[in-house]
Amino acid sequence: MRLTYARIKDKPKKLLALTGLTRIEFDDLLLAFNTVSQPNAAVTQQGHPRQRRTGGGRKATLQLNEDRLLFILVYLKTYPLQEIMAELFDMDVSKVNEWIHRLLPMVRDALDELGVLPEREAQAVAQAQVQRRTGQTIILDGTERRRQRPKSPKKQALHYSGKKKAHTDKNLVIAERKTARVTYLSPTYAGTAHDKKIADHESIAYAPNTTLYQDTGFQGYQPEVARLRQPKKSRGGAN
Repeated sequence: MRLTYARIKDKPKKLLALTGLTRIEFDDLLLAFNTVSQPNAAVTQQGHPRQRRTGGGRKATLQLNEDRLLFILVYLKTYPLQEIMAELFDMDVSKVNEWIHRLLPMVRDALDELGVLPEREAQAVAQAQVQRRTGQTIILDGTERRRQRPKSPKKQALHYSGKKKAHTDKNLVIAERKTARVTYLSPTYAGTAHDKKIADHESIAYAPNTTLYQDTGFQGYQPEVARLRQPKKSRGGAN
């Protein structure tokens, strides 16, 4: 049976596990998603001039916007093989790839419509903190997500994370401690990249009076902030 929003919208634990969103959050995002996905009657969904009236031809597998949003959120949250996505949503694998490339820009535009896209420029972090006012106490952390194993042995070594025991891509994120909102997302690095080295390379600018929390992966990272909070590394075998 095909996975649809109608089937899981009243199952909060399943919806949260599959998408990372509550129903209220999903519905808020859906409103913005509906806005940015309004079709252009003059062109097809692939951007070609339309040869027939809107609605003609074969019906799409994902006809409802809520199911399209569910599809791309499941992909982003769980990052499954495309074969698994094909089984969940009852479509050919080739269509999975097509839908992913089609829907990713729409999600980005919907998040932009809501004004919740994280900053991508390290030098803009300070300005964003000042504008939001609530972002003076923040958390810096490194995140890793699994990726398909590269075919090249050189790339395999580059992306293999000893910590995760898998091939990964890595980003740094900054989140507000009070709201948990992600306000900065760094460029993507290979899984072997060290958190501190990424932070040094990005040269993140922080607002005055910032209190920055960071873990031991940033040992030695000393940005210009008012207060730096970092746990001390434990000494193995020490009493």
